[in-house]
Amino acid sequence: MEIIRTVSDLESALGSARAKGSIGLVPTMGALHEGHLSLITRARKENDTVVVSVFVNPTQFNNPTDLATYPRTEEADCALLESAGVDYAFIPSVEEMYPQEDTRVFDLGPVAEVMEGPMRPGHFNGVAQVVSKLFSMTRPTRAYFGEKDYQQIAVIRRMVELEGGYDGLEIVSCPIRRHDDGLAMSSRNVRLTPDQRMVAPCISITLKSSLVKAREMSLTETRQWVIDTVNRFPFMEVEYYEIVDGITMQPLTDWSDSTIPVGCITAYCGDVRLIDNITYKI
Repeated sequence: MEIIRTVSDLESALGSARAKGSIGLVPTMGALHEGHLSLITRARKENDTVVVSVFVNPTQFNNPTDLATYPRTEEADCALLESAGVDYAFIPSVEEMYPQEDTRVFDLGPVAEVMEGPMRPGHFNGVAQVVSKLFSMTRPTRAYFGEKDYQQIAVIRRMVELEGGYDGLEIVSCPIRRHDDGLAMSSRNVRLTPDQRMVAPCISITLKSSLVKAREMSLTETRQWVIDTVNRFPFMEVEYYEIVDGITMQPLTDWSDSTIPVGCITAYCGDVRLIDNITYKI
């Protein structure tokens, strides 16, 4: 595996790789875990060359404390990437990614105006900034994202539509990877205290239980049941739980309003912000 830190070196390396076949890109912010590895494994199976970016993107953080405390584990990440058979690890500095301030504002539309949109102003615009840069730098055949960030995938698809010029780029969404107790894998999980870590799986347990509740409850009742249930656990506080259309991300009021109702939750366990989602089949 080759570690690359500059855009010019990346473009040079991928120029020759592109001539040999397809390129798979897995964008990450580091602190890698088995969830990331599942994306890399799929990219390795489906492409001739695999690139993984490791970059904590400052423009998508609206909370300076969250940016400062985001885990950074470059040495461990590189060891994991090499063992996974990655060809290139792109690990740029902030100055390399943003030699000038990125003032672009993306018209991401309704998919970015709900849930994470109002809760984290500017977050999705920052995601669009960095992902569009990575796509332009690598010109991948396929790019891989985890479904834990369900709304983010919809935003990236919208950004690709807006930008154009990505030559048939395929956005590949991959299932959530979970710990044995059901907690969705996340780089933020390492910040949970032992007591909080024991409680955090209540999110996924409650979501799974809501699949049964939804058979006898209205959509509104199911939504409120999830919020009330998670909030009863110690350390837990739901920021939002919305049941939305899986394509448009717009909140639903009745089960019949969508063929793909998806429940998206964000909850704090102590001061650690955790997200998860589940798809209903009514």
